[in-house]
Amino acid sequence: MGLLTFSLNLTLDGCVDHQEGIADDETHTFFTRLMNESGAMLWGRVTYEMMEGYWPAVARGEEKAPPAILEWAVKLEAKPKYVVSSTRTDFPWSNSHHIDGDLHTEVQKLKDSTPAGVLLGSGNLATELDRLDLIDEYKFLVHPRIAGHGPTLYQSGLPSTRRLELISSMPLRNGAVAMHYRRVRG
Repeated sequence: MGLLTFSLNLTLDGCVDHQEGIADDETHTFFTRLMNESGAMLWGRVTYEMMEGYWPAVARGEEKAPPAILEWAVKLEAKPKYVVSSTRTDFPWSNSHHIDGDLHTEVQKLKDSTPAGVLLGSGNLATELDRLDLIDEYKFLVHPRIAGHGPTLYQSGLPSTRRLELISSMPLRNGAVAMHYRRVRG
């Protein structure tokens, strides 16, 4: 069984607006490494649509991109992508699959069938999956910024505090810090 790892960019004040992070080669290299280490990506519909609207064109060379960003796009194109949605069923981007039915059951099946693990990259979906006790690890890239606005991480709340064990932390040259935590159960 693979682990479900929640990974996201966030500012020091918890803002998860994708436009508030530092989008440089170092950041893309970091997320490309995480994607390479996982067997699949898992998103909600909103994140999928945001990604679908840009990254396939980069992978096809229709959008100019520096090497690190192009590498991310090409690898993302090939990676299995699973999408949770109750309002959309057609996901034409290559290697995209719809998850419907009971969320706990279907995501647990995905974890069980993906030994290399699943990388979760949607904040709202993460809240739901954390409420279902399915997230095993957290790999956040904390950016040296205070956004002063939302959306914020877990803004709709969790039923209880999650205890985490620090596995590693690594500062990047751009000032961001990669934080890897594992969920402490019991």
